[in-house]
Amino acid sequence: MNSYNDALKWIHSLLKFGIKPGLKRVEWLLDRTGNPENQLTLIHIAGTNGKGSTVEYLRSIFNEAGYSAGTFTSPYLITFNERVSINGVPIADEELLHYSRILKPLVEEVSSTSLGSPTEFEVITVISLLYFADKKPDVVLYETGLGGLYDSTNVIAPILSLITNIGFDHMGILGDTIEDIAFQKAGIIKPNTPVITTVEQDSAITVIKQKAKKTKSDSYFLDRDFSVLHLESMDQGERFIFKDFEKKEHEYLISMKGTHQIKNAGLAAAAIMHLVKSGEFNISASEIKKGLNKANWAGRFEKVSQSPDIIIDGAHNQQGVHALKKTLLNHYKSKRIFLLFAALQDKAYGEMMKDLESVIYEACFTTFDFPRAASAEELLAESPFKRSIAISLWEEALNHVRGQLNEEDVLIITGSLYFISEVRKTFQNLE
Repeated sequence: MNSYNDALKWIHSLLKFGIKPGLKRVEWLLDRTGNPENQLTLIHIAGTNGKGSTVEYLRSIFNEAGYSAGTFTSPYLITFNERVSINGVPIADEELLHYSRILKPLVEEVSSTSLGSPTEFEVITVISLLYFADKKPDVVLYETGLGGLYDSTNVIAPILSLITNIGFDHMGILGDTIEDIAFQKAGIIKPNTPVITTVEQDSAITVIKQKAKKTKSDSYFLDRDFSVLHLESMDQGERFIFKDFEKKEHEYLISMKGTHQIKNAGLAAAAIMHLVKSGEFNISASEIKKGLNKANWAGRFEKVSQSPDIIIDGAHNQQGVHALKKTLLNHYKSKRIFLLFAALQDKAYGEMMKDLESVIYEACFTTFDFPRAASAEELLAESPFKRSIAISLWEEALNHVRGQLNEEDVLIITGSLYFISEVRKTFQNLE
């Protein structure tokens, strides 16, 4: 393994081992590398949607208060390295190569045992822990990849667990009821470790309460212990009231658009206030306010061009699409909205489209180079839109739709995070 590209090729070669829930392989690798996870101050974030945005709000607040913050997120939008970052700066190519060299012989060794080969996600989880243990940021924010209980990030012992929300996604692995999915997400709750959540379904709240009680962990819930109230959608973002644990009101403005974002921002604010109260960190009210406002997560209702406005959004399941629809209505209700859509085969893309039917003027379906991507024709066959076409090459599809737009129109590009990652590069190259 001589170069960064060699390291990346090796990491990606582990994709063929798919998703293998369980912690044994990661624990084996960590044990052989000195258990770096025990050297870190960690916060663990699970949930169906909103994990990445919540991580970004937290990172921004910590940085505003002068703390260094590591982040582990997935998937990536621009470079693979951004999955492992400190203060928003991705791990350097040579450092990724360094840790890959350490792990490759160990991966080969464990592969020959009954545990089998680690997956790509498991290896990048271990690389991140080794990197953070060497760099020693003040805090590290870990986003689960899938679920929680058997997710490879669940080897960590955090000072705080956060659960954003529960929705139907990855049902083949996590279960097909809200209770089943909530049970998996609640798997990140560790003994005597507080959990804060914005989960809203009564059945999910019950599951989280039961797990918190079983682990003797304090639990804090949206609309019981803290709350958010949307005031208005503006060009600058969303203005809202956050009511803290003491019922004191704070007015915040976030630049990330969408009323769903106020729950993610509220969760981050609640988490910081809890950590301040428990004496873990020293962060002022003004630093929370500024940090929330400065937070910006690429690919979340991100305007990549204007006149006409072109928006990319990583909505990739029903819950995400529903939030997207509300945001479009809040910000672009009187406009003609065009849709460029690509999705993975294992998503309920028919249901996702139906939710957008009432707001979309014209839809164009396409596909992209990814193993599980649905074809443009498969998507078109499920189309509920009166005006819709399929163009397989997404670059051609994008050019076609842009040719239809007037200056006052809006184009929303969505359906898959992997897809918008590809498309976003086009707009970066144009800048």
